[in-house]
Amino acid sequence: MSEPRDVQSEQNETVDPQTDAQAVDAEQVEVVEGETPEEALAGEVVDETAEKIASLEKALAAAEAKVAEQQDSVLRARAEADNARRRADGEVEKARKFALERFAGELLPVIDNLERGLQMADTENEAIKPMVEGVEMTLKSFVSTIEKFGMTPIDPQGEAFNPELHQAMSMQESADHEPNTVMAVMQKGYELNGRLLRPAMVMVSRAPSSGVDTQA
Repeated sequence: MSEPRDVQSEQNETVDPQTDAQAVDAEQVEVVEGETPEEALAGEVVDETAEKIASLEKALAAAEAKVAEQQDSVLRARAEADNARRRADGEVEKARKFALERFAGELLPVIDNLERGLQMADTENEAIKPMVEGVEMTLKSFVSTIEKFGMTPIDPQGEAFNPELHQAMSMQESADHEPNTVMAVMQKGYELNGRLLRPAMVMVSRAPSSGVDTQA
């Protein structure tokens, strides 16, 4: 009689596999009142997908911001390089234009002496006439040569006085000239490629004292 009871006890202790699986599923899936386990599982999958999408969107926004920052840095670097190249080109051009400035300045006394020699020469004297003609040709050739390198004379005889190009050595009353007119050029000035190399030394006219109306 004891053996049947033991078998009966063992049968009662045996767990149905299907019942056990359902119990596990019930533990893994939190079932909301009114939801089936399948619906609860589907909702959990949707939540995980939404979290992944949000994470990917955040990573994409960060990547786009980094790309925009790098593009801005590239544009700034390119602009700085362009500015540096333009400055370098300007310095090279300036150096090319004015490389002869010091040398040209040393030549000016030679030109001055040739011009003074011609001014003082007695052109009526047949004995020195060939020499005067030679000096004239030398001066003409000399001036033509320096003009090829951008050096031009400033000879403002009869022009209005310009303090940027002329240096007034004296002023003299004159009824024949408008006030502030260059009456005489004592020494020519010179420019090198548009840059003042030496101002012209001039005498400037002023109105005669008798011609000035002192009554206001």
